[in-house]
Formats: sequence, structure tokens, C-alpha cells
Amino acid sequence: MTATQHPPLRILCVVGARPNFMKIAPILTALKAHAPAVEARLLHTGQHYDVAMNSQYFEALGIPAPDDNLEVGSGSHAAQTAEVMLRVEKVIDQYAPDALLVVGDVNSTLACALVAAKKGIAVVHVEAGLRSGDRAMPEEINRVLTDQLSDLLFTTEEGAFDNLRAEGVAAGRIHFVGNVMIDTLLHNLPRAVPAASLAAQHGRPGFGAGPGGYGVLTLHRPSNVDQPETLAALLDTALRIGATTPLMFPVHPRTRAAIERFGLGGRLDAAAILPLPPLGYLEMLGLMKDARLVLTDSGGIQEETTALGVPCITLRENTERPITVEQGTNTIAGTDPARILALHAALLADGGKRGRQPRYWDGQAAVRIAAILLDWLERRRGGGHGA
Repeated sequence: MTATQHPPLRILCVVGARPNFMKIAPILTALKAHAPAVEARLLHTGQHYDVAMNSQYFEALGIPAPDDNLEVGSGSHAAQTAEVMLRVEKVIDQYAPDALLVVGDVNSTLACALVAAKKGIAVVHVEAGLRSGDRAMPEEINRVLTDQLSDLLFTTEEGAFDNLRAEGVAAGRIHFVGNVMIDTLLHNLPRAVPAASLAAQHGRPGFGAGPGGYGVLTLHRPSNVDQPETLAALLDTALRIGATTPLMFPVHPRTRAAIERFGLGGRLDAAAILPLPPLGYLEMLGLMKDARLVLTDSGGIQEETTALGVPCITLRENTERPITVEQGTNTIAGTDPARILALHAALLADGGKRGRQPRYWDGQAAVRIAAILLDWLERRRGGGHGA
């Protein structure tokens, strides 16, 4: 069927938080390559509402300004999810999309999927089927429920298929396409801001420039930063690592507030750590690209370090991205200082885990998504059942 025979297919693409931005950028590009047969509209729920940070990410990634911004802001998980649902319903009613596309696992992902599903709008989930097995993580609840609501599910790794089938999702709805986060990474790698520039910009020229290199630390999960004993132990462990591998530490606002609340600010004054404000995408990419190692509790960074071939020590007891452990550079350490320090010592001795690139982490995931999605929607509009 041609564009002259039918009006364009309308796809409402949703973002809510910064991890979503890196995933939606290549998808929008791939969908707009099919214009005028496709009309892709971008909705930002405002779940992450720092205007300066959001605009910095949008500009760096080449994302157009959102067509709609719900400006939901912060709140409890229940309040935020409910507010997104109330506000997105009006946009869905006005735009009448053929499909609503959500990415990742934030509250906005689930809230928008639930409203669309109840209105009979096809729900498309990118990054489906990832599971940590830990229902104490709000993101795990969002993942499971969004997948149950979705009509078309795109996966980043082959193991996600088994997770979805075990939960009763029909095989024909699942498509292994690869990782759109890696599309964004590979596209932007030549533009990454060097770590040396960041160090100099923040008053520490030459930081981490010695023969041992430098590491990167990120912490933001409530389980790591909301309890003073856990946070203090992690910061003390970071100081010990920093004695031989100086650590650049972009401090998440939640983490900085906790450090101040618990009186732990002195840890950030040590020569072994360079605290940084929250960074834009190109700055963070530059930090990771040349790092000796990365210590993190972020799921996305586990994937990015695998793509970059940089050893990653994950400060969690589990991961929803097991391929980063099985094939990539990631090792799960938990929060036990002895375990973390032992992994660092082993890295110094042998260079650390290098891994290999998982299948379809090749920069073309979004192209595959667009082709499958548009074919599915065309057949659905023509009276077929879709894949």
C-alpha cells in the first residue's frame, strides 16, 4: 500500500526520563526516514523535569523539541504514574495514533502503555523482556506490566525471548532487533568530550592522567544511596580504589542530597575522587570511553561499557541485562567492600574483563524496528492480524 492510498501511519513516541532519550533518538530518525508514509510525534511526560539537562540531551542527540510536554515532575511512584495517565489520555484522544511506542522501564513507560491499551491503541515496547528477578525494584514492576500490555515487543538480547514466553507472551509478538542504546553510542562516539577536558574544566587538570588511568563511579539507586551505612561503605570503598585508580564521580542529585543529609561530604574532598555535576550524554560518553574501569549501579551503563569494551563492576546484587555479564565486560559485585576491592585488584593484575559485542549491537537496531513496525501496522490497517 502506498502513501497516496492511505493517510500516514501515526506513531506517538513517549519519553519520560533521561535514559529514554538515548533510546528514542535513533528510533525517531529511523521512523522519519519513512515519511510521508509515517508521522512520528514525540511526547515528553516531564518525569525528569530539569529543563537545562533535558535540553542539553535533546541538543546533543539531535532530538527535535517534543510535540507535547506533560510537565508531570516529581512525586511518589503512585502519584507520578497516576498524573502521567491523567495527562496523556488527552493527548491520545486528540492525536488518535495508530500505535503508541514506549521505551525502557520508567514510570512513564507503564503509565502511557496502560492508558493506550485501555483505549485500544496498539502498544509497542522497545527494550522488552529484560528481567532482574527483583520485584523490589520499581523498574522491574514497570517492565513486567508493560510487556503484558504490549502488542509488539522488541528485544535487545536473545534471552529476553525466553523471559517473555515464560510469562505467556505469544512468540509472534516478539522480535529480536538489538539495542537502540548502542545505535546512539556508535553514532555519537566521535563527538564524545574527552575526560581530560572535563577534569580541567572542573579545576583538576591532569586528574587520572597517570599510567594507571582513571575510573568512573556512578550511584543513584535508592538501595545504594538512601541508607547511610550502605552509602558510607560504598564511598569508603571508592576512596580505597581511587588511591590507585582515581575516580571521576558524576554525582546524581539524589545521591548528593543523601551525602549531605548523612554528613558524608568529606569523602568527596579526597584527592582520589573528582566529584562532578550531572553530565550531558557526550560528556558521560567521553568519561566512559577512555576509563580503566567503571563502577556503577546503572543498567544502561552496563550496556554502554560492554559496547565500549571497558570493564564494569556493577554495584548491585543482580542485573536485568545478563548478556553484559555472559558476553560483555560486566561483573556483578553487589555492595560488599571486600568483593568490590578484590575485583579491582584482579583488574589491576590482568587488565579486567573485555568481553565481546553481543549480536545485533551494531548500530542498526532502530532501522530494524522501523521496518518491522511499519510492516505490522500496514497489515493491521489492511485487516491482517500482524506478526
